[in-house]
Amino acid sequence: MATNNRQSEVKEFEESLLQIDRVSKVVKGGKILRFRVAVVVGDKKGRVGVGVGKAREIPSAIQKAINDAKRNLITVPIKNNTIPLRITMKKDTAHIFLAPAVEGTGLVAGRVVRMIAEKAGIQDLLSKSLGSSNPLNVAHATLEAFKQMERIIKINELRRTKEGGSHETN
Repeated sequence: MATNNRQSEVKEFEESLLQIDRVSKVVKGGKILRFRVAVVVGDKKGRVGVGVGKAREIPSAIQKAINDAKRNLITVPIKNNTIPLRITMKKDTAHIFLAPAVEGTGLVAGRVVRMIAEKAGIQDLLSKSLGSSNPLNVAHATLEAFKQMERIIKINELRRTKEGGSHETN
């Protein structure tokens, strides 16, 4: 029975390893080695998340990262297999620029942005990563750009409805 639950869980989200780092903590008795793993999960229908997990063994760190990513899922606005508008975002020293692309362009993006876009279900995208090339900062900047895009779309819809209502009363 447990295997069936696992198989259905795997089908819901696809996972990709973003980064594996070996980190150490120096204590009185020596060094404590641990692994930090960053993972991207997505359902290819607009939901995507990035998570980080730390543990002494890689498999348990991966599992922690997957659970963290599933807790931090966001919804990506997708219009005609691309994003609806251009956006620039900064997270720490990582700058990311995302722009919609015409159908058939594909994902013109770096490794991290490409991985996140694929997991979100975006097929056409233009992007440029400037500043820091740290995969975790670039991933967080990309997710923040998608969140901001969602907010901008909601604000524009509210403005349209407010403008439409004010014209009707005149």
